[in-house]
Amino acid sequence: MNKFNFLLTGIALFAAVHLQAQNKNAWSFENLPLVKETSFKKDTLNIVQYGAISDGKTLNTKAINQAITACSSKGGGVVLIPAGFWLTGPIELKSNVNLHLQKNALLQFTKDFDQYPLVEGNWEGLAQMRNQSPVWANGQQNIAITGYGIIDGAGDAWRMVKKDKLTESQWKTLVASGGIVNEEKKMWYPSAKTVKGAGLKDPGLIAKDKTPEFYASVKDFLRPNLVVLNSCKQVLLEGVTFQNSPAWNLHPLMCEDLTVRNVYAKNPWYAQNGDGIDVESCKNVLIEGSTFDVGDDGICIKSGRDAAGRKRGMPTENVIIRNSTVYHAHGGFVIGSEMSGGAKNIFISDCTFIGTDIGLRFKTTRGRGGVVEGIYAKNINMKDIAGEAILFDMYYAAVDPIPLSGEKRETPKTQLLPVTEETPVFRDFHISQVVCDGASKAIFVRGLPELSISNIFLDQLTIKAKKGIDLQEAKNIQISNVHLNVDEASPLISIQNGNQIQFKNIEYNKAKILFSIKGANSSKISAVGIDASKADLVKEFNDGARAKSLILQ
Repeated sequence: MNKFNFLLTGIALFAAVHLQAQNKNAWSFENLPLVKETSFKKDTLNIVQYGAISDGKTLNTKAINQAITACSSKGGGVVLIPAGFWLTGPIELKSNVNLHLQKNALLQFTKDFDQYPLVEGNWEGLAQMRNQSPVWANGQQNIAITGYGIIDGAGDAWRMVKKDKLTESQWKTLVASGGIVNEEKKMWYPSAKTVKGAGLKDPGLIAKDKTPEFYASVKDFLRPNLVVLNSCKQVLLEGVTFQNSPAWNLHPLMCEDLTVRNVYAKNPWYAQNGDGIDVESCKNVLIEGSTFDVGDDGICIKSGRDAAGRKRGMPTENVIIRNSTVYHAHGGFVIGSEMSGGAKNIFISDCTFIGTDIGLRFKTTRGRGGVVEGIYAKNINMKDIAGEAILFDMYYAAVDPIPLSGEKRETPKTQLLPVTEETPVFRDFHISQVVCDGASKAIFVRGLPELSISNIFLDQLTIKAKKGIDLQEAKNIQISNVHLNVDEASPLISIQNGNQIQFKNIEYNKAKILFSIKGANSSKISAVGIDASKADLVKEFNDGARAKSLILQ
């Protein structure tokens, strides 16, 4: 069976199983095209033929790029990185070339910032000046990075580090290595240019009044993503370990027909902006069999930020993510917060999250706009989740999901604003067959008062957590066949301004209060198949909520 038939058969079986289970809310694959795969000539060029030397000190930038250019100009094939330690500067991928790393090949990017020229790029959904990415391609077709080796981005030379994220011994070692510590003795910076950039708002933002001299003065702060593939078609990343990225690890941007298979994306847990993979404004994507252990979000879907993202108008769509594992990360599977171009037809299944801050994380904020819809998650296993197992939040504040020790945060103030193109939309989410052993809260949904999060269908969940279910400004939510094992005697189910909320067959171990209903806009809340006898208090109503808003059957 070839890869195309295998993928088609897997999709068909997946859809059939879920169709039997859910009927009305069945997964829909009929309009989801197959991902076109790469194909290369067998011709192989060894970088040693172009003068590359594996001694860990010779800069092989020229040799590697010459090999790639020669290979592409001859119609393509394989550029071989043999076993060894290969020091290099930025590498540009070109059409019809498979950059293949043999086992025990270490492609080590240099810590010499002068090797990375400033270029017009993209950062968190906005056009910005950045240092050239270590691996990059623009507008290429049929390209790949494959093999068994390691690509190391020398990220430790670029990153700022918070003291609270290190042990005392690690902090002392870092400070002794050089760099600059701020006055509060809480943050380490690699250089004075990094300090200057960190003190400015959007220093990399491209503007007419900024001179080349200005960008040069903050150059070290403008960290590159490790791999940036911009507007490329038919892309394959397979087998390789991508680690120690200055910022995001893998960043396919406006690509089409992307396959990511059996890769390992690895960053220190304290790495700021150290995401695993950020799929931005891409179409037709398959991510499978991969592992992520990083400093920020693990597997993330994006599509541009605010007005720039809406103007681009390219949603990330037709994505299958399966059989992958996420260890440390701010979120296991994430959408947002830069989702202004929208996201749709996203299917995630058979994944495991261990030790992530949040499991399934969907985040946005006012100003983004954009529509996220048609999101399906099934067969997700979680363990030791620091925050919420499942989270929808339209008040994302660009901070770590779990506060550091001693850090105080205020709950966002509720304010009713007009609905405009800047108002983000979350709707039509289908999540089923989730098992989570350990979380701070099972389910958290927080929408906007002017536009509720709507049409969320949660089914067959087994979650052990400190707290239960918290729904705020949500509409048409169906939660069924759930087993909750909670540690704290707080309300098992808390609803604030919820409308058309349905619970069916909810099992739980204990509850001080079974239902806590708040807000004058709460209405049409119903529950069937819940044993109220185990709760100290079955229901309470506060902040204008009326008793008739809840019907227990």
